Amino acid sequence: MSTVTNPFTGAYTPVAEEVTAFDLPVTGTIPAELNGRYLRNGPNGMRAEDPRPRHLFAGYAMVHGVRLLDGRARWYRNRLVRSAAVAEALGERPRPGAAPRIVDVAPNTHVIGHADRTFALVEGGFRPYELSYEIETVGASDFCGTLPDGFAAHPKLDPGTGELHAITWQRDSENLRHLVVSPQGAVVRAVDIPVPHRPVVHDMALTRNFAVVLDLSGRVGMADNLARKTYPAVWDETRGARIGLLPRNGTEVGWYEVEPCFVYHTLNAHEDGDRVVVDVVRYPRMFAGGAVDGQSSPTLDRWIVDTVSGKVTETRLDDRPQEFPAVSPAVVGGAHRYGYSTVATALLRHFAATQALEALTPEAAGDALIKHDLSRQSSTVREFGAGRYTGEVSFVPRQGARSEDDGYLLAYVHDPERGASDLVVLSAEDFTGDPIATVHLPVRVPAGFHGSWIPDPVREDSE
Repeated sequence: MSTVTNPFTGAYTPVAEEVTAFDLPVTGTIPAELNGRYLRNGPNGMRAEDPRPRHLFAGYAMVHGVRLLDGRARWYRNRLVRSAAVAEALGERPRPGAAPRIVDVAPNTHVIGHADRTFALVEGGFRPYELSYEIETVGASDFCGTLPDGFAAHPKLDPGTGELHAITWQRDSENLRHLVVSPQGAVVRAVDIPVPHRPVVHDMALTRNFAVVLDLSGRVGMADNLARKTYPAVWDETRGARIGLLPRNGTEVGWYEVEPCFVYHTLNAHEDGDRVVVDVVRYPRMFAGGAVDGQSSPTLDRWIVDTVSGKVTETRLDDRPQEFPAVSPAVVGGAHRYGYSTVATALLRHFAATQALEALTPEAAGDALIKHDLSRQSSTVREFGAGRYTGEVSFVPRQGARSEDDGYLLAYVHDPERGASDLVVLSAEDFTGDPIATVHLPVRVPAGFHGSWIPDPVREDSE
């Protein structure tokens, strides 16, 4: 009988030290307009005898960041987020707002900038943790007293209004909740969405008039799975799956049935007359053997919701295993032509090995990137070479961009020859061309989850 093994191996092997390095070497030329920080979050086990459940999603949060200014790579930093458990393990005082360990989960999923502040995020009803500019932990945040409970791992920023939208789920609630955070950082809207079967919701999508709610075939199963030290969710195909459209100024959700599935991430959504188009990375099966069922390959799919007939048309856009879809932030909620994703073959091998589904050697998070041209129904693959792995990319529009893909793609890429990682800056238009710049980091960045390019709010001429 096989057993669940330690997931913190291969590309996910933790790093033991927090590092600060200045004036990093660069190959190529960093665009002068890239003034800000590229931050990425992910799980990092603290020590071999860590008693926490051996599950990748339960790792302590570590944020890795590079600060760019005037064509230079000014610094690299990696820091553990000091949640209550981490602060205790390090012998440090708890940060303000930290909850007891029993309800304090490491915010290891995403890191974003909003209202000139930086937040590390996780789902499941836990509060975000605010970080300083240098990614030191400030403390747990309730958005200046306006956040009723916890937040989400995948908010969506409306490029027109500057509002941050999220769909949250709580461990002990039969409601989802739509939250809207103002550009100033206060919650200005909170709408409860009754869902008595308690679905797991990792992401959402946004259109001009709707918040798109995913009520799919994975549900919260804390008691079922915590005893087995796996992700607290179960696969329940019998209850079906549906997509919800919540008017951004209303409270009643319109529900539309789809085939049983699970979606971690949406690419984007937009309205086309009476239709709502939602592009997703879809798994036909999930949580049957843990967080990811290694026998269920994720594909890029399109749902077209006809709000008049009530029917949903489901179409396969790309059948290659892929994850971490991204678009230009300028087109979020509107029509999009291009999308970017990470080839997920090695990611699935890793999950399969660590979920006791198949005895495979974990190798990497992603070994290539895909650029989708959805108008032409074509795609381009960019490979990084043997032994190199990457993850999610962040799209940064060029100043005065002339087209949707006129911008930069930023991602960490592991360099096996150096045993360390690089921050690679690519041209989104010249997707397979030479990197515009490669920033050479002094250490390895483990494979992780999500990150953001956070531009400097005010020009700084000195540290």
